[in-house]
Amino acid sequence: MAMDLHQWMLADLVSVRSKWFDTVVALVPKSRWQEQADGGGSTIAGLLLHVARHQDLAINVVIRNHAPLFGAHAEVLGLAGAGPAVALAELESREATGRVEADPLLAYVGEVFDGTQRWLDDLGTLALDIEPHCDYRLTNKAGLDEREVPWLYKMWAGKPLWWFVQWPVIGHAHAHAGEAISVRNRMGLSPF
Repeated sequence: MAMDLHQWMLADLVSVRSKWFDTVVALVPKSRWQEQADGGGSTIAGLLLHVARHQDLAINVVIRNHAPLFGAHAEVLGLAGAGPAVALAELESREATGRVEADPLLAYVGEVFDGTQRWLDDLGTLALDIEPHCDYRLTNKAGLDEREVPWLYKMWAGKPLWWFVQWPVIGHAHAHAGEAISVRNRMGLSPF
């Protein structure tokens, strides 16, 4: 029996979440999440926040036309005054992520993944070709300014719904999970 696109997305969301939680979160002590392996590069906290922010914007803002979950978590994350574009860039801002503690971060990341899972569970395959009003929603629901993150607006413009699941939610998260696994390994925490 062939797997349809909807079932594939559901399976791959479970896969990427498992990769993060089983091979990174479970193996790197929270006390080391702010550590830069080899004295540089991304931290586990920074990568988790980055992946969750992109997934939150893609699913909740662009696709569902809701405010991002980040707004309800910003204060407890220590990022209330950081601005709506915090943690979106590929280069980690240690000034911002250095304030983030592990437990509030896990609560935010978990809520983002849970919400995406619920939304995908109810989604039909026929809805996947709809093109959401990306620019309008990023500006009016997430409070972003295109002049601050022009690359995001350009990359996400004119894309169908399936693309937002395939790239910002799944592909992007898999890529950064690989980066986080490399950080974990350089910390000497590889289970192999």
